[in-house]
Amino acid sequence: MHDALDPLDPRYLSVLRWHGAITGALLLLPAAGLETGLYFNDLPNGFVVAIALAVAAWLTVVAPPRRFRHWGFLLTDRELHVAHGWWTRVHTIVPVGRVQHIDLTQGPIERSQGVATLVLHTAGTEHSEVTVPGLSRERAEEVRDRIRAAIEASPW
Repeated sequence: MHDALDPLDPRYLSVLRWHGAITGALLLLPAAGLETGLYFNDLPNGFVVAIALAVAAWLTVVAPPRRFRHWGFLLTDRELHVAHGWWTRVHTIVPVGRVQHIDLTQGPIERSQGVATLVLHTAGTEHSEVTVPGLSRERAEEVRDRIRAAIEASPW
């Protein structure tokens, strides 16, 4: 079933890269402060920033394509399938009849790239929120409208 899923919008890869770059920059700030302290105390320095740069590069260059490749979704007449993960694979099936409400969200980075996240809220407490990130805004609205129409047409 994982191969039959629709991929996310390719523009979402840029969103993942931006998130990685921001996290990497936030790691570099304290690393630079620690390196300054090492330098002024005549201790060996350079290794903390080197490690932070390696982690920042991983988060920005290597991890985003890997994460992107392992996401997929499929909307049928009765269910939404969402699969993600490489090490731990998660395949969630949401019966359309269990959806209570639907959110469409866009942060500033997503908005700049033209993608959105679809959030389905279902009955129940644990795992009652299912997200599908990285859809084009148009595709997210289409999926939302199809689910809404199926909910309205259901006899219950």
